[in-house]
Amino acid sequence: MQIKKLPWKRLSFILLSALFLLSGCDTSNIAVLNPKGPVAQKQYDLIVYSFWLMMIILVVVMGLFIFMVFKYREKRLAADYVPPDHHGNKWLEIIWTAIPIVIIIAVAIPTIKANYALEKVPKGYEDKKPIIINVTSADWKWIFSYPDQNIETVNYVNIPAGRPVKFQLTSAGTMASFWVPELGGQKYTMPNHSMELILLADKPGSYQGRNSNFNGEGFAHMDFEVLSQSQKDFDKWVKDVKGSAPKLTKKDYNKILKPGLVGRMTYTGTHLAWVSTPHQHNVMKVKDNSQHEHNMDGMDMDNMDMSDHKH
Repeated sequence: MQIKKLPWKRLSFILLSALFLLSGCDTSNIAVLNPKGPVAQKQYDLIVYSFWLMMIILVVVMGLFIFMVFKYREKRLAADYVPPDHHGNKWLEIIWTAIPIVIIIAVAIPTIKANYALEKVPKGYEDKKPIIINVTSADWKWIFSYPDQNIETVNYVNIPAGRPVKFQLTSAGTMASFWVPELGGQKYTMPNHSMELILLADKPGSYQGRNSNFNGEGFAHMDFEVLSQSQKDFDKWVKDVKGSAPKLTKKDYNKILKPGLVGRMTYTGTHLAWVSTPHQHNVMKVKDNSQHEHNMDGMDMDNMDMSDHKH
């Protein structure tokens, strides 16, 4: 049997084309590979570690594959040749059973350590008090409430650089995913439930946030800006908002919650005055006009137009 020659010219062309295409990739444009804070940096380090571990495994596996292909390739032997019968090797079986266990341990230990570390204020910033920002996702926009500053914004959030930010996440609609790739990983926003995400930008800059969980027709446009400012500029922004922005009313909030796309909005006051979130009381409750308390399964319907929107 004549062995066909490999199309080396065609294979070389494919490999070179792939090389040229990859050489045009600028990793600085890939947000996940462009960390701008200690949280994102820790996750970036974990990605790089996992990548090189997988590359080592790939090289070993491909090397064994090529070796086996050449060693046991078809040879010009007699037609009645029967290869010798080989029995199992105890030590080889132990080795190839142990290798996957070692790989899993090598991946699991740094991943678990990183995940636990990300639930705390980043190392080196423990002496700085985190700023609290309540995040409420709705169809299809993001609502940011600053309880200490008494400000509410829609589709953008300003934060001070070099200071931990504790985002407390919930949803007033479908489940979404809060993600700012350059600052850290994502966490889900869910109705009747609160998630906490600690992020930090180590220097001023503008970072794109987005929803990474498909939740309907407006999903592709459900993004927001995170503007990291110096503490001085952040304090000035808070002062300017309090001096010029309109006061948030229940009617305004009701309009914002209706499914659809909206632009950026800025208000003084927050909806937290009349909508209790899970991280405030574990279970959302609301008082009606007669001051009787009702458990609404996490949602505040008081003074809302239910014919237009089911919150």
